[in-house]
Amino acid sequence: MLELRGIRKVLGGRTILDGMDLRVERGQTLVIVGSSGVGKSVTLQHMVGLMRPDAGQVLVDGEDIQAATGGNLERIRNKFGMLFQSGALLNWMTVFENVALPLYEKTKMGDDEIAEVVTARLAMVGLAEHAHKYPAAISGGMKKRAGLARAIVRDPAIVLYDEPTSGLDPVMSRMIDRLIRDLQRQLGVTSVVVTHDLSSAFMVGDKVAMMSGGRVVECLPPAEFAKSANPEVREFIDAQFAGMGGR
Repeated sequence: MLELRGIRKVLGGRTILDGMDLRVERGQTLVIVGSSGVGKSVTLQHMVGLMRPDAGQVLVDGEDIQAATGGNLERIRNKFGMLFQSGALLNWMTVFENVALPLYEKTKMGDDEIAEVVTARLAMVGLAEHAHKYPAAISGGMKKRAGLARAIVRDPAIVLYDEPTSGLDPVMSRMIDRLIRDLQRQLGVTSVVVTHDLSSAFMVGDKVAMMSGGRVVECLPPAEFAKSANPEVREFIDAQFAGMGGR
């Protein structure tokens, strides 16, 4: 279980998060939507402890990550895997080496065991045949999938996705959406997805949370979110689907 309680964060004199409350149940996929600059990615960084709030708590299985230090902080962070917006692959390493890196850095696995785990994860994201290619030789969608394989290679309990379909065409975006759902079912992970794409949000989310003014203004299952009477939600939905025949 992942919970944010009263998170406040000011950056450059601007209040980004202002009493942010959010709860993600174990095994659930929560999607966070909202306009650019509203603090979605900042929220993810607080979840994994990359940012510390000016006020409030981030609880991971009941433990306050902001109060943890040293080995305890590392233990809590090890519960997370993260897919960054760009995929964040190292260009001088092959796809296989990128995915294997966390195992070499954080475990005592031998080469054979690492090869077995990495091969299995690459197969899960459909990249087994591309393991020895370099990032420059694969497409944007493949880079995202390689980044996802790296995010799950250590069997995290929680996976965070920062704009996983950004920059992808609609066909590849839906492929990534299906992967997120399939991995959630296969691995039983808790997932938090930040996206601008409502089609993606409705496809992958068990709940959709909309941020505005530094806090969550609505958090509902997709079907209920789509029918929300909240004026900010309605404006966001109408803007997304303008010119597409509405919903």
